[in-house]
Amino acid sequence: MIVQKEFLSKLKDFGLNTYESKLWTALLSRGVSTAGELSDIANVPRSRSYDVLESLERKGFIIMKLGKPIKYVAVAPAEVLERVKRKVQDEATNHTKILDNLKGSDILSELNTLHDQGVELIEPTDISGALKGRGNLYNHIETMVKSAKSSVDIMTTTEGLMRKTEFLKNVLQKAKDKNLTVRIAAPLTKETKKLVKELKGLAEIRHCEKVRSRFCLIDGEQLTFMLLDDADVHPTYDAGVWVNTKFFSSALQQMFEGQWDGMKSSDIVFK
Repeated sequence: MIVQKEFLSKLKDFGLNTYESKLWTALLSRGVSTAGELSDIANVPRSRSYDVLESLERKGFIIMKLGKPIKYVAVAPAEVLERVKRKVQDEATNHTKILDNLKGSDILSELNTLHDQGVELIEPTDISGALKGRGNLYNHIETMVKSAKSSVDIMTTTEGLMRKTEFLKNVLQKAKDKNLTVRIAAPLTKETKKLVKELKGLAEIRHCEKVRSRFCLIDGEQLTFMLLDDADVHPTYDAGVWVNTKFFSSALQQMFEGQWDGMKSSDIVFK
């Protein structure tokens, strides 16, 4: 049986390696078969077939029939999908519980102590870093917003506003609960009208059409700015720089203030 590599690679979503994928698809095509037959059909070494079939059995993909010679029966793919889904959900729940339990643990307390002691030894010029990948950038911005004490200023693109609305909505709600000043500047279009309405009450949003830039300022003291135009870069290759220095951040905030005063509010844009 010849199965294309592209098809086999997609079975990784089921949590299968190459040999498991080959033997499972071979068994699906036969319904019932022995390990030797499946090894020949799937072109998997016989020395590995029994181990791989045992792994598939543990995962719930196949059932071993009683009797000799030993034969295997394939479980219907729809049922397998439900089993895999249930397993992933259970594992995620268990991992979440473990991480939640760590919040108030001695381990986290000791780690925080180590971090605080380490930060005290760092020179201000060393509190900076490069960030690669849009996921990492957004995770870092989320952490920055959580640490804010007075203000959050964000300048972004139209596309960036739509992404950030989904990603940062919860953390912006917490910022509002802390009575922080949150301001977002972005080119507003018809596509952003609904999003702006969702953010109303969480942030003041104004229309920025003269400057195309992407950065996040926290308390005028730390800054993450993106190096590339998101219209020209794949999310995987997006990149930014984080700096924690009041000297540079406050200068950029003054520039932001100057631009902010000349921007139209979202209420005027969408009236």
